[in-house]
Amino acid sequence: MHEHAYDEECCVEVPEATVGQEVVDFSMKVYDPVEGFFGEMSMEATREAGKWTILFFYPADFTFVCPTELADLATKHDELVKMGFEVFSVSTDTEFAHLAWRNSEKLLENVRFKMAADPNGQVSRYFGVYDDESGLALRGTFIINPDGVLVSKEINFYNVGRNADELLRKCQANVYLRENPSEACPAKWTPGAKTLTPSEKLVGNVYQTMSEMP
Repeated sequence: MHEHAYDEECCVEVPEATVGQEVVDFSMKVYDPVEGFFGEMSMEATREAGKWTILFFYPADFTFVCPTELADLATKHDELVKMGFEVFSVSTDTEFAHLAWRNSEKLLENVRFKMAADPNGQVSRYFGVYDDESGLALRGTFIINPDGVLVSKEINFYNVGRNADELLRKCQANVYLRENPSEACPAKWTPGAKTLTPSEKLVGNVYQTMSEMP
C-alpha cells in the first residue's frame, strides 16, 4: 500500500481484501506492551517469518466494549503464539494512545500482543471495516495464513463484542486444514474431532457419515 501522502500522479486504488486472495503488503506503527516500546509491523515481515496473522480491529481506545474484547483475546494469546500466530489489535488511535490506554485500564494488564495504529484509516479501509461517518473501525477479525492469503473474516457492528474461544477454534481449524488440505471441518469442529473428506460418495450422505463418526 502507498505510504506517500502527496504525489503528482494519482495512486491506483487498491481493491478491498477478499477471502481466498493474497493480501497486499502494508505496515503500521505499533506499541509493544511486552517490550514497552514503539515499533512497526509489516505484512511482508510476518509472511517472511512464516507466521499466521490475526488482525483484531476495534473502534477506539478508552471506550467500553473494546477493553473487554482485548482482555478476552489476551486469555488466548499464549495458545495462539504456540500455534504460530502473530496477533495485532488495530484501531484508528495512535500508538501513543495505545500506550496510555494499556497502562491505565486494568482490564488490559494481561495484554501482551502488539497494538497497531491506523490513524489515517488506510488499513481499515482495505479490510472493509472503516466507518467514514465516525472515522473509526468496526469490530473486524481477520486471519491470514503464512502465504499471505486471507482465510477468514468476521465483522461486527459497534455494540456486539466477540468471543475469543470461537476465534481460537477457527484458528485451530485453519491450521489443521493447511496441513490436511483434502479434508473439511464440519460445524463446531475442535481438534481431535472427525473431519469430512469431500467426494462424490459424500454428496447427499453427510447425515449418514456424521452419524457413523465416533
